Amino acid sequence: MIKVGITGQSGFIGNHLFNFLGLKDNIKRIPFKRDFFENAEDLENFVSQCDVIIHLAAVNRHANPETLYDTNISLIEKLISACSTTEAKPHILFSSSTQEEGETPYGKSKYEGRRLLEDWGRKNDAKFTGLIIPNVYGPFGNPYYNSVIATFCHQLTHDEKPEIHVDGTLKLIYVNELVDLIFRIITDEVDGMVYDHKTSAYHVPDSATAKVSEILSILTEYKDYYMEKGCIPDINDSFRLNLFNTFRCYMPDDHFPCFYQKHEDNRGEFVEMIRANSTGQSSYSLTKPGITRGDHFHTRKAERFAVFKGNALIQLRKIGANKVIEYKLDGKNPSFVDIPVWHTHNIVNIGDEDLYTFFWINELYDPNDPDTYFEKVMSE
Repeated sequence: MIKVGITGQSGFIGNHLFNFLGLKDNIKRIPFKRDFFENAEDLENFVSQCDVIIHLAAVNRHANPETLYDTNISLIEKLISACSTTEAKPHILFSSSTQEEGETPYGKSKYEGRRLLEDWGRKNDAKFTGLIIPNVYGPFGNPYYNSVIATFCHQLTHDEKPEIHVDGTLKLIYVNELVDLIFRIITDEVDGMVYDHKTSAYHVPDSATAKVSEILSILTEYKDYYMEKGCIPDINDSFRLNLFNTFRCYMPDDHFPCFYQKHEDNRGEFVEMIRANSTGQSSYSLTKPGITRGDHFHTRKAERFAVFKGNALIQLRKIGANKVIEYKLDGKNPSFVDIPVWHTHNIVNIGDEDLYTFFWINELYDPNDPDTYFEKVMSE
């Protein structure tokens, strides 16, 4: 059992990493709170419990460049001081950035901070891993802060107009890919990363490269095709699927349920359940009154629930949160709800008759690679 702590646990990457490590039987997570850096005793207690510390805590943007630089260096100095006081020698992983090569205060703080930790590791015979990471994107990032993709997704889903200031080419890594790589480093299962002797760090490989305008074009397509027309867009490669799962998580909760157009004549009714420009798997279920299906979440699948007979309650809750989102669907007015990643979800038959539900899921990935984890929607 490896005891792992994450500074910046509540941040974009930290939250994903904390949840991801919670799926691993050989990892024990040591909780971290932001105010530990303001209390030496709490920070010392934290580092003394950890076999591994992933140092993610940092200020990415600030109106005062000097404050940004000073804060990031101060956090590292406090971490080193806590380790020295307690004589703790955890394996420290430090998330740096490709901005190290620039002259910005953020880039300088990352470069000099990594050097401080590297020096601490060398002097104390402790393991240190510096990671130079490309642009990270994925669900739940903060718009106007974490990435241009987060900003575009928020703007498009909230009827704002995105603007491109510099149409640069971005090297990108999806947050799921990054946290999996960090896990493999923790467990000594990593391979394929290049150690740069010039910078004394590992360069994390990007998984996609795209211009800002190309990214905005894809996300605009998702707004037009998916959000406004209810059609599944082209998500037939991993980059487009990752962008879709990112986009989906910025949509307002009240966007769903969406109602199908029902065609009726003297023969009966006809409803088109899904129109997709993507591969996928379709199925249906019959659920008896009072029965609940689900209580699990997915980390990458795109999924649609459509009720075409009976009455259903669909519940969703983001992993790590308490808020439960509820949707009621009635087969008399066929409608659907799409399930975002990292949201545990279920469907309950709240009617007096059998409930018929249509399911569609994207199966781009190897079905033998686990993607479903069980956790109840409602807290016990």
